[in-house]
Amino acid sequence: MNTVQRRHPLARSNAHFRKAVTALPLGVSSNFRYWGEDRTIYVDHGRGGRITDVDGNRYVDYRMGYGPGILGYADPRVDEAAREGMAVGGVFALSTEREYEVAQRISSMVPAAELVRFSNSGTEAVMAALRLARAYTGKDAHIIVEGGYHGIFDSVLWYAEIEDWDPAQGEPPVEADSEGIPAVLKRLAHFTPLNDANYLEDLLKKHHQDIGAFLIEPMMGNCCSITATREYVQAARELCDRFDVVMIVDEVKTGFRVARGGVQELMGFRADLCTFAKAVANGYPISVVAGREDIMRQVGEGVVHGGTYTCHSVSLAAAERTLQILDETDALDTIADYGLRLQAGIGDILDARGIDHSFVGHPSMGGLFFHAQAPSTYRDWLESDYTFYDALAPELHELGVLCEPDSREPWFICEAHAGDDSLASTLRAFEQAVDSTCEKLAGQAASA
Repeated sequence: MNTVQRRHPLARSNAHFRKAVTALPLGVSSNFRYWGEDRTIYVDHGRGGRITDVDGNRYVDYRMGYGPGILGYADPRVDEAAREGMAVGGVFALSTEREYEVAQRISSMVPAAELVRFSNSGTEAVMAALRLARAYTGKDAHIIVEGGYHGIFDSVLWYAEIEDWDPAQGEPPVEADSEGIPAVLKRLAHFTPLNDANYLEDLLKKHHQDIGAFLIEPMMGNCCSITATREYVQAARELCDRFDVVMIVDEVKTGFRVARGGVQELMGFRADLCTFAKAVANGYPISVVAGREDIMRQVGEGVVHGGTYTCHSVSLAAAERTLQILDETDALDTIADYGLRLQAGIGDILDARGIDHSFVGHPSMGGLFFHAQAPSTYRDWLESDYTFYDALAPELHELGVLCEPDSREPWFICEAHAGDDSLASTLRAFEQAVDSTCEKLAGQAASA
């Protein structure tokens, strides 16, 4: 095995952190970009499937901004379209003709998207969907699948505290995910485990008179891509119909990534409302809330939706070109094929060392577990041992492969990964990182 060179020390990143923290809380603009005082990375630039930090370290990137870079950083086709959008002029507090064209493309790709409205972020899109569901049903409460992530607004920043929970005590307690969230909202959030239709049915029988929306990521983008079964989503679909609950399918990460029609196409069902964001414009900020015409027509007929920067000419032009590429070329096949080859290579390395492992989700955003059987619910994940992953991720970083240090995050693939030597260099680094991790953990065990 050829030894992979380790990265340069993060001297400039660390120096910049000490400066940045005087002007920015945690020295960054999103809590999730802070990895510690001596580990937070500052990017110089990104091209294709790689980024280069300010210290000159080059990484094969499998975070891809948590999924937006479906084609790769600085894709010349999309950036050319964005420059054409720049010439349009930005925002006008008026509409342009391109909005209709992009909405039509989305509706043709996703049958459930009968009508479309645009926003700027996934959080905004889910906020709008939840508002529409409440207006349509006249019911204020909602259900969230345990382990699901739906953005950073007050209604969804709750979680079911199940680690020390005794099922004999009834429903698990609900806790806030952040300080500053009004406690009065707690009663509106209910939780259900993935892939347990009986639990969902019992919950709806008990609370359906208050519950107007069921929020689900059928492939959980912030929980290793743990995936619902087709049987579960079909059962959930029927239960929502039976109990007058709007089914909101959050495809902020899966949309236009796992298939042209997203996870709904893969599993053969239709949402009442669905949301998209990450891959829509290859990293330019835009999001979508879409769904049944009768629900969407409430916009302007009692339901408020808008935003100064919604449908910025640059983002909209980038979205038009990105969606055209995903719809009319084999880009998604290329991405999935690379993901499968990456998983096969990783599997060979781990098999050769007798290390149990499994993959879950879709090859374009797969989760990696160091257990023979992947979890099927968030509860299973909580009980799993992710010690090896937690030790492996920093080793991979040192060897130029950037995965999320939090084991809940999938590995995201872009089209550009398949166009260079990313696969070979990743597997060389992975083999070396696995061996280093085994040695480190064995040493820790011996000294314990």
